Amino acid sequence: MKELIKKLVECIGPSGFEHIVRDVIKDEIAPFVDEMHVDALGNLIARKGTRKESGLRVMLSAHMDEIGIIATHIDENGFVRFTTVGGVFPRNCPGGRVRFMNGAQGVIGTERAESADKAYTIEQLFIDVGASSRTDCPVKVGDVAAFDRPMLDLGNRLVAKAMDDRISVAAQIETLRRLKDTPHEVYFVFSVQEEVGLRGATTAAYGVDPDVGIAVDITMTGDTPRGTKMEVALGKGPAIKVRDGRMLSDPRLVKLMVEAAEKAGIPYQMEVLEGGTTDASVIQLTRAGVPSGCVSIPCRYVHSPSEMVDIRDVEHAVRLLLEILSNPILL
Repeated sequence: MKELIKKLVECIGPSGFEHIVRDVIKDEIAPFVDEMHVDALGNLIARKGTRKESGLRVMLSAHMDEIGIIATHIDENGFVRFTTVGGVFPRNCPGGRVRFMNGAQGVIGTERAESADKAYTIEQLFIDVGASSRTDCPVKVGDVAAFDRPMLDLGNRLVAKAMDDRISVAAQIETLRRLKDTPHEVYFVFSVQEEVGLRGATTAAYGVDPDVGIAVDITMTGDTPRGTKMEVALGKGPAIKVRDGRMLSDPRLVKLMVEAAEKAGIPYQMEVLEGGTTDASVIQLTRAGVPSGCVSIPCRYVHSPSEMVDIRDVEHAVRLLLEILSNPILL
């Protein structure tokens, strides 16, 4: 899947501006779906399979958008001030390269630090696009950008911006391609604006009205020096979410996922995430309520220009999703 992953992560698509990524996904999935459409908010929704007697309407959701920035002011020397689109951490920004939707590129610079002990704030950062004045600056107020970096292939480990959540988009595409027979009517949703409040999945779930919802997203790891303390590591399989900052997974789905993984000999981990959430939290609350869970792909350095995943975890996530979708879901 490396070629597909590279194509997806190197696309630009901050929240609200996912159309370039969406067009790539459309081309990849068109031969394998029964129907697809783009809804009013911009979600790409693809259906595969016809519901049989033992089947359900199942919604999978992976978000297309990535974190980004938006220009708020251009000074007289052509430096661009900005604010965030989604969870951009100032500590990850200095020296980072960005690309605007209009093609302009630049590097993030910093004001002189007042104290070596204090972290920078967004207000102390600016983007240098090579301009010498406001008039020759190719960026205008309101222009949107994202981190700009090629994918780095380290063998089993892959590094890129926007692994959150294009790696899960790749997993959904691969699942859709390989899914040959299912008792379910499966809706593969590639959602928009997750990073700014789970907006796409909220409307998509209302439209699909599923019996079961499964988000596919990344999760943090606890396997780096003095890092977050959690029992998730790269290379040990996809994580089955139990809890995150906004939801409790339906325990029946957690049990079903664990049993499916063990039956198929798929390595897996259990995820308890203290902060953050996924599309599953809004799918769960749609209409009269939907039993929901999440298959998570472990990821280091989340919301930075260099997020790292293990390709084996992605492959095992695809296998787990196929095992779930190929059999009756008994809740």
